[in-house]
Amino acid sequence: MELPSALRAAVDQALEGISTAEIAKAAEVLSQRYRSETRDGQYHLGDDIAARAYLAVRMPATYAAIRASMSALAKLRPDFAPRTMLDVGAGPGSALWAAADCWSGIDDALLIEGSAAIRAYGVRLGKHLPVERVAWRSHDVAAALPDVMPRDLVTLAYVLDELDPLARDPLVDRLWSLTAGTLLIVEPGTPAGWQRILHARARLIAAGAHLAAPCPHASLCPLAAPDWCHFSRRVARSRLHLRVKDADVPWEDEKFVYIAASRHGGAAVEARVIAHPRASKGLVSLKLCQSDGTAAEKIVTRRDGGAFKVARRLHWGDAATFPTASDRSGGPTAD
Repeated sequence: MELPSALRAAVDQALEGISTAEIAKAAEVLSQRYRSETRDGQYHLGDDIAARAYLAVRMPATYAAIRASMSALAKLRPDFAPRTMLDVGAGPGSALWAAADCWSGIDDALLIEGSAAIRAYGVRLGKHLPVERVAWRSHDVAAALPDVMPRDLVTLAYVLDELDPLARDPLVDRLWSLTAGTLLIVEPGTPAGWQRILHARARLIAAGAHLAAPCPHASLCPLAAPDWCHFSRRVARSRLHLRVKDADVPWEDEKFVYIAASRHGGAAVEARVIAHPRASKGLVSLKLCQSDGTAAEKIVTRRDGGAFKVARRLHWGDAATFPTASDRSGGPTAD
């Protein structure tokens, strides 16, 4: 996956005139803060060089994770067509760019970001967005959100990991109260990120939310440590990214985990693929989270007919419904 062409060109322009060495040094500091989940009261993107390092190294990956999460939601809820959006902890506007790419009808967005450095780049990049009304607000995301009206789509991407644990529940509650349609929360695909999503998931279910994606059920997560639920998206590296990372491989894999909670119920999903499928001649092995609340390995062979046709097309993160023996339509589905 790559950034949309208009966004990629705007990012390249924003990075003109800065040396690879400067970006590499700032990117390493940024990476250390993210890996250690540093919470020292300072913004990770507190100055111009940190903000530009983020644009070069992290924005393509976070965009890809958010866009993949939205794609999964859109496939299961084709009737969901948001027009208004609220993004909290917006950074440079990655979630809005992803949403505008996923849903063409978004025409009014409010983005809240406390860091002046990254917000300035978000405003600059946002001039190229195909969204009619985009407003930015400087605000501490852990504080109350006064004078904010409910929006069709509310997003919180790569934010919970930066907050004091005591601030997370109140924020999730506030965002759910401001959700007219769907709340999407995305976190790094680490065991700690999974635990944060699990906690938010339980809280949203208790508040009456319907799980739109990725979970095919509202029971307790069937996975247990050291296993954890997460997904992956392959991201193309720019030439600058390759130089900064001193890398030869032209791509990286971004691991992420997410939850989409809706005000409205939707179509039932039989299962979600929660690991890379393993295929050999005439056989596909799938690790599935299933609608009955269990996780299991499913072996599908050529003798299974329509189910085998479904299994061959499945990827990690896809939702799937397998035809039954009584299904004469021959209409297997895989999302």
